[in-house]
Amino acid sequence: MKTPTVYDVAQRAGVSIATVSRVLRRPDDVREQTRRVVHEAILELGYVPSGSARGLAARQTGVLGLCFPDVDGIDDVDDLPEPVRVGQHVEVVRDVGTAPTSRWSNLYIGEVMRGAELEAWRTGLAVMITVARGLRGTEAVSDLAGRVDGLAVLSATVPDDLLAHIARRIPVVVMAGPRRGDAHDHISVDNSAGVRALVEHLVQDHGIRDLAFVGGPVEAPDDQERFSGFRSAVADAGLPVPVAPLVRGDFTRTVAREIARSLLAERRASGTPLPRALVCSNDQTALGILDVFTEEGIDVPGDVVLTGFDGIDATQVSIPRLTTVRQPMVELGRAAVERLRVRMADPAEPPATINLPVRVLLRESCGCH
Repeated sequence: MKTPTVYDVAQRAGVSIATVSRVLRRPDDVREQTRRVVHEAILELGYVPSGSARGLAARQTGVLGLCFPDVDGIDDVDDLPEPVRVGQHVEVVRDVGTAPTSRWSNLYIGEVMRGAELEAWRTGLAVMITVARGLRGTEAVSDLAGRVDGLAVLSATVPDDLLAHIARRIPVVVMAGPRRGDAHDHISVDNSAGVRALVEHLVQDHGIRDLAFVGGPVEAPDDQERFSGFRSAVADAGLPVPVAPLVRGDFTRTVAREIARSLLAERRASGTPLPRALVCSNDQTALGILDVFTEEGIDVPGDVVLTGFDGIDATQVSIPRLTTVRQPMVELGRAAVERLRVRMADPAEPPATINLPVRVLLRESCGCH
């Protein structure tokens, strides 16, 4: 059976090919009666517009690319878990209450992705997503860049030289992380100011003088900015300024539990008390520490004040609820798409750095009620 074409639609509707094109691309420019006739012809023929053909004609695809890092640690197809087999019986197992193991990256990227998709949908665009995973990561990014009108990429996901090469053809926006001497647009959040405001609250409103920072991966730009804000705040308060965080994790709740157990064991062995406040670089780290403190009878905030950063949903239902700095993850994705649209409309537009504000949410884990 012959696949229907735009010519067939025009003939069935009794209009020109240009009119069919306007109905599909700029429906508001066509009278309602004409739109109705064209759409009836499309339904009758089963016609599906070709995105690639429209892209060739307009020199645009109407699609934006999103590139994120590998959050699962899978480098090769051999690392994939075994697929579920069709026809297996229902398995009934006893749930022994294994603690959640969600990665911070999954939660963060999911929100950023949602914001980007919403803004693209609002403006009549679509999004295509790739993950820079394993040895073929750069190949996947290059392939995506050849299919889209603009690319938004999470900081430190793509090598600088590859990103510069891609930016010669299409607009590139880097999400999160500081500008590193490049010519790309950057959308970030005010990590340093957020932690600074949080620490000022702990010092000034709660009178805490013994604070320690629990960091994330040393190479993470967000962690570097948050630790910088911590150092700045304690310096202004006349407190000792640490050279490095008290301890580092990997932004996951699982590793944070290991950190908490090791920290408790060390302090008990030496007879040294825990810091009065632990300022964690993200929420998952703070929640993992809270898990262990709850198991071990460490009162939060009575014995130790605990804070996080990100503002994920789990902080609203923890016991106690976690004081945190909420970053606008959805807004980050939306702003990245908006900036791509600006650059697509005017490629000569100079690169911009947009820093989105954060909010400090005071809750029970710091002693606020």
